[in-house]
Formats: sequence, C-alpha cells, structure tokens
Amino acid sequence: MFAKPFRVKSNTVIKGSDRRKLKTDVSNAFPALSAEDINELVPSKEELNVVKIYAHKGDAVTLYVLHKNPMFFEVEKQLYPTVYTLWRHPDLLQTFITWPAVLQKLAGGADLMLPGVVVPTAGLPQVKKGERCSVSMVKNRAPVAVGTATMSTSDMCELGMKGRGVSILHTYMDNLWCVLEYSMKTSNPFPTLTLSVGFGDKTGPPSILPVESEGNAEGEMEGEEQDVGECEGEPEGDPEGDLSPDPLCPNLQELSLAPKEGVEEQGEEEEREEKEDQECGDEDVEEEDSRSPQEQMDALLLQCFLHALKSKVKKSELPLLTSTFLRNHMITCCPSGKQLDLKKSSYKKLSKFLQCMQQQHHLLKVKELSKGVESIVEVAWKHPELRSFSPPEDSPKEEGPTESNGESDHPYHPPEIIALYSVSARLQPLFEDSQKRKGAVLSAGEVRTIITEYVKKNELVDEINKNYVTINPTLCDCLLEKSEYQEVDKLKWDDLFARTLDRMQHCHQLVFPGRQPIIRKGHLEPIDLSVASRGSNKKVTLIKNLELYGLDPAAIAGVLQHRVQASTVLHPIPGSKDRVMIQIQGNQVQQAGKLLLDQYQVPRKYIQGLEKVQKPGKKK
Repeated sequence: MFAKPFRVKSNTVIKGSDRRKLKTDVSNAFPALSAEDINELVPSKEELNVVKIYAHKGDAVTLYVLHKNPMFFEVEKQLYPTVYTLWRHPDLLQTFITWPAVLQKLAGGADLMLPGVVVPTAGLPQVKKGERCSVSMVKNRAPVAVGTATMSTSDMCELGMKGRGVSILHTYMDNLWCVLEYSMKTSNPFPTLTLSVGFGDKTGPPSILPVESEGNAEGEMEGEEQDVGECEGEPEGDPEGDLSPDPLCPNLQELSLAPKEGVEEQGEEEEREEKEDQECGDEDVEEEDSRSPQEQMDALLLQCFLHALKSKVKKSELPLLTSTFLRNHMITCCPSGKQLDLKKSSYKKLSKFLQCMQQQHHLLKVKELSKGVESIVEVAWKHPELRSFSPPEDSPKEEGPTESNGESDHPYHPPEIIALYSVSARLQPLFEDSQKRKGAVLSAGEVRTIITEYVKKNELVDEINKNYVTINPTLCDCLLEKSEYQEVDKLKWDDLFARTLDRMQHCHQLVFPGRQPIIRKGHLEPIDLSVASRGSNKKVTLIKNLELYGLDPAAIAGVLQHRVQASTVLHPIPGSKDRVMIQIQGNQVQQAGKLLLDQYQVPRKYIQGLEKVQKPGKKK
C-alpha cells in the first residue's frame, strides 16, 4: 500500500476527544496492550498528529504520528500498528517468519507467499482469514511488515503451503516508514509530501532474538564467526541502498529453514536423551544427511504416494483425478515439519512421477479420460511394495473426513442463514434516536423494536384505531413515495414495518458450526443448476455459487464424477476471483440436486434449477 509515494490531504493536531477515542480503539483492537502501554503509544500531553492521505491506488488512509513517527494507520475502519509500534511490542500480532532476502520483495509491493514462510518448531501461528498479522525475519523477532492473512492456518496447511499467505499493507523501508516532512504551497489545495533525507530518526529494526534462542544465544554467538557476505539466502547488493541491514539479521550464518533431525534443545535432561539416541541411531542420521536435497524429496514423494494409496484412496473413488489425489491425499500424508514440493524432486511434475510409478513399479494405471485431464483408473492393491509399506511414526495420524468431502462419514452441516438489514441514508433519521448510523446492520426484530420505540416516543399511535400509525414529516420523507405525500396520512403497523425493511439495504449472515458468523451485503444467491448446449448439441450441466454455502467445488465435482461416471471440469466465473463453476457432461441436474438435498442438506429454497430435472420417457 505504501510501496509508492502517497498524497497528503491534511495534517492536524489531534483533538482531546479524538485522542480519547483513539485510546479506546487501540484498546479494543489490541487487548494484549496494558493501560500503561496505551498511554505510552498515545500519550495524553505530547503532540500527536492526525494525517489523512491518499495511497497511490486511491485508498483513503488515516495516520497517527507521534514524534514524527507514524504509530498507527487506519484503512476501511480497521486499525493497524506500524513497524515503529511493533518494535516496541513485537508480540502484538501473530507473526510469520521469512528470510531476509524476501524483505526486498515485500518493500517493493509484493505479498508474502507461503513457500517463503519458515515453519518454526512450534508450528505456524494460528490465524483466521482477514486477521491482522506481522512478518519477521529468521533470528530476529522484530517485525518488518504488517498485513492481513489471506486464509486461515488450517487452509494454508491443506494447500500444502502454496499460494499467497499474507496481504502486505506496510513494510520496513517503504514510504510510510520514512519520516515525513510536509510543506504547504498556496497554489496547491493539498500539502505536498516530501521524504526528508537526514531528518528525524528513520530507525531500523532492533535486534530481538526469538524466544527459542534467548536462553542459549550467548553460547551460540561465542564460537561462531559471522561472515555476512558468504551467507546463503542473502540478497545481492542493491546500488541504491542495503535492504538487509545488520540489525535485521545479526547472525545470518545460523539460518536454517527447519531444525535438523537429531538436534535437541539445550538442557540437562535433553542432553542425556540425545546421547542415548546417538548411540543407537548415528548410522541412520549420517546416511540420511549424506543424501542430496533432491534425493530426500524423491524419498518423501514416494513415502507420501504409498501412504496415500494404502490409507486414503478407496476403490469407490476411482477414477480419481490426479490433481485431487495430490491435493487431498498425498499432501495430507506429508509428515509434520516437512513440505512436499514436486519442483525440488527429480520428477519436477506430478505426471512424470505417476508415469514412473506406472511403467517401472506397476503400482497404478493413469489414463486421460478427457482432453488434458488425467485420472487414476486402477491401483494394484496386492502389489508387494504397497502391501509391505507401513507409515512412519512421524506421519500424520488418520483424521476424520472433512465436511467438504462428499464421502464423509460426518454429514455436512449447512449454515444457518439469517436475513439482515443495513441502515440506508434515506432512513437514517428514523434510527438517530437509537444511535444507529448509516451502514449499521440489524435484524428484522431489532428494526421492529426501534421503529416501535420511535412511534411511541413521538406519540404517533392513532388514538381512534390503535392498529394505525400517524405519518409525521420524518416518516413521510423516509417511507412514502412522492405521489403519496398528499394522500396517505396513516399506515398500518405491518405496512409500516414492511416499508421500512423494503427501503433498507438487504444483507445476510451465514453461521457455520464452530466458525465466526459471516455477514455479506445483498441477498444470498442460490446454488444455480442449469443445462447448456455445447458443440454438436451435447448437453452439459453447470453448477455455480457453491462457495457461498461453504462447499468445495472440487470435492463436489469429484463426488458427481464417481456417481454419474462423466467427466467434470472447473471453470473460473468471469468477474469473480475466488469462485468457480462445475461443468459435467450430460443433464445431471437430478443427481446434483439429490446430492445437495440429501447428503449436504441444503434447503430446497436455496437451490435454483431443480425444475430442469430430465423427465423419464413414457412407458409403452
């Protein structure tokens, strides 16, 4: 967001009321901060400026600047700490760890990709989609970037640590980190922003050792020489400046993506265990370390392949898409602390690996059932290599099937769908007494209560007939059409409530079991089942909007493919980034509807197109 220079709209000293509101907002957004910490970040007597800016993409951002250093910034009513704040409180947000070389990409405007995330011994931080999080470097706990998680931690693991992990908003060494200097020009209605050179502190990140290393940091530093120029993973020199200063990574020579096998943490009890283990397993460790990374990845690939065939794949699932086999079976069999990466193996591609397993080992058969799409059609269940394979101890334990899996023993629980209403600008005068501003989201019951209180407070109940409400100027402007201004002077209670709800902005809330409610604008789109014609008048069935109900289109496509024995393809929906459409050969509306109604228990009113079920022919 701040990778490029931004435009400043205003720069004013904060008011007392706004300062108190900021303290409350900081306390609500970051409960881990104590009252003393908040007073330190938002002092009561020191000068604190509010700077309103426009980012280079047009986003409106509010900065809170203390001693010429921005401490917080607000985007779309969401408050974020800057790196200056996080250096004082490094544990304020959940933190992902990456390599120093990645910082150059982040400062240039890139997001943090999951392959660049270092998985610590304790595992990934537990985050939810959209949650605020920070990014730090290996061997230094001082955060260098702030953003939001693009998915939950469980989704990251399910995807095999592939794709975008953190959407970066602000980084160390971007234009927000640079200390700001403002100059006013009378000819320009907006202040001009200049990045001051040699003005202010422009401090770099402090050196904060990770929690795991604080106990033995001194012992590690004494016996090793630091040669920054020869460290692996160090970015090449930048002619404009060093993007990886020394405080960011005090000892790059000690960096490692994951702890080596056989190395235990320092401690008296663990040292004894280590000596005992070394006596029994020195030969195995030396043999494993002697293999190249490519050979180790090939061994891990074969292990996950055999484990998936023996424990995950069922005969009823065949034919099985090779991509589904990799995503839902092989990756889930990968031991904890390791990452399955085909590009680091000698095969490079899944198709070459499966071809080797077919031609040399005769473990399975792969066929191209539809153009460009390969599927596993047969597995040699009695093959000696497969029958003799036993999963290693560090492999993940068998878990129950997920909700999105069509063959799950645990039935899918559809979300509870609740209709909500948002206060529109036209109706805002009706909700002022209840302190509901424009955009406030309410249920139908809450709207009814507020309107009832408004009518009683203004004594608008008709004295002759209590079933009617007298229309005052406010109700007239909010609820009546122009043609009704001179004609309608009373409304029934039901008509009053119906008109109010009709003129509010419609929203809906989805409540999934065990998850936080999801609120979206507009009406909830139904799952759309339709039949279309392709070349030579061939019929295909199209299924849309499954993601809105928490269903996985890939899993649904796999189940339908097995049921109707027809090829399925996933197509991205034009104009939508995260939604896809299932295409199945033939008119399969009946099978798709039966699957959604019976197995996934989606209410019939949320499925559109069931009337297109192909009717059976008449018996002669």
